[in-house]
Amino acid sequence: MRLSVSVAALVAGALLSVAGAASAQTPTFDTARLSEHVRILSDDSFEGRGIATPAEAKVIEYLSAQYGAAGFEPGGPNGQWTQDVTLNRFTASNIRARFNVGGTTVPLTQGEQIVISTRLPGDHVMLANAPLVFVGYGIDAPERQWNDFKDVDVRGKVIVVLVNDADFEQPELNTFGGRAMTYYGRWTYKYEEAARKGAAGVIIVHETAPASYGWATVTNSWSGPQFDIVRQNAAAERVQMESWIQRDVAVELFRAAGQDFEALKVAARSPDFRPVELSGATISAMFDVASTQVTTHNVIARLPGTTHPDETVLYTAHWDHIGVGAPDAEGDTIFNGAVDNATGTAGLLEMARAFGSGPRPERSIVMISFTAEESGLLGSEYYASNPVYPLATTVGGFNVDSMNVYGRVQRYGITGYGQSDLDERIGAVVESQGRTIQPDANPASGGYFRSDHFPLAKRGVPMTYGGSTGDFRDEPIAERQANRAEYGRSRYHQAADEWSPNWDLSGQVEDLQVLYAVGSGLANSREWPQWKDGSEFGPARAATADQRD
Repeated sequence: MRLSVSVAALVAGALLSVAGAASAQTPTFDTARLSEHVRILSDDSFEGRGIATPAEAKVIEYLSAQYGAAGFEPGGPNGQWTQDVTLNRFTASNIRARFNVGGTTVPLTQGEQIVISTRLPGDHVMLANAPLVFVGYGIDAPERQWNDFKDVDVRGKVIVVLVNDADFEQPELNTFGGRAMTYYGRWTYKYEEAARKGAAGVIIVHETAPASYGWATVTNSWSGPQFDIVRQNAAAERVQMESWIQRDVAVELFRAAGQDFEALKVAARSPDFRPVELSGATISAMFDVASTQVTTHNVIARLPGTTHPDETVLYTAHWDHIGVGAPDAEGDTIFNGAVDNATGTAGLLEMARAFGSGPRPERSIVMISFTAEESGLLGSEYYASNPVYPLATTVGGFNVDSMNVYGRVQRYGITGYGQSDLDERIGAVVESQGRTIQPDANPASGGYFRSDHFPLAKRGVPMTYGGSTGDFRDEPIAERQANRAEYGRSRYHQAADEWSPNWDLSGQVEDLQVLYAVGSGLANSREWPQWKDGSEFGPARAATADQRD
């Protein structure tokens, strides 16, 4: 993607003022306050901040009080701090599953070989000897001349799919943008497309590299209750069984069905690939489903603008985490979610304090602490579908998730770099700090589709999502690198994601300074960030151009 001439000129004219804001107007962000917010929100008494649990009321009370103390007013409907988000909650129990291959029964234990869940209302699921069909990456993308299903009817069958998209293994194909994952590579898409094709269920083969997370993340994220927004015709949008299996289980299944898993993976990279029925192989899965409707809440705070209060600059982060789950090796059952995402939640509280204690901006500043991100971006999806402030006059936004707790680094990474001119606006401030921009450090992980900015971006609101990356600037560098790597390996979505008094939050402060400076510059201007030529989100924004001056 590239900047059009007009957008390039706009950005060039704005950069000096934004960079100046970084040095002249950016307030001090206090590491002690940031740390204390995280300590409180990730304390065991908050029970992992599970949605629609007694812990949620504690989160709402804390965030509302802190936003109010910062000088913000309730920003939800009807003068409330919250926006109701109605969801269906699905809890699968008494799960029994097995493969039947060539007359041999292969038992599948929940959490070990397989993880089974559902987001389809009902009280019971029974799949008896459902045929298994391997459909490669499970993608139907007409605009890319790609259809893994071809003319094969998968109605009533269970499809087996690979995670990510074809370019991950062979980026030079460049059908899906190289190593940068498209939405077609996300697990959410796999399930959605399967429902459109009428499949009874989906089995995603887990592999750590293309998924970008290990099996423990799968078991922790999908073994508990699942949530979805309330849908008018859920049967058309959800399959009966959503599941993952370990790679070694898939390899053995394919071998027993007379197929070579690795050879079929290679074949699936071609647009000529055709589905392969796993002959003589079926799956039987039976489980009970408790379906209940629950109401959870987005927390919304607003600082009205002085001149253009109907135009909104957004800051977003999700407050929820996994809650209470199965005990780990140490017997810990509380998934505290300190880094993910008490750090981002704390960042919004500090950002609110900064804006509330300074000169009132011309445009309104809105902070949204989203619910249900861990359940599939459902709080942000609900807000984007039911915006409190019109999306057409939402100037743009900044999403923060899992902020840096290890110290100052050399670069600022932008997930989805190249989408909008927010890249250049951020780059000007980052450079004033003596740092450089890192364009999407790991585009293969599909990070642009995995956090709360995405439901807003796909509806045309310019949103950016990023943070600290690269080498550390202060000693002890090796220790900082080891701690950062250890989090991704052993703490992400684990009970061990806990607050530490030894964190170095100086890098988080630098990131907050960047986001404040760019947001403040926009809030005190008549500028509208633009999507770049070729962005798939540009057309949605262009459709509302007449609503902006």
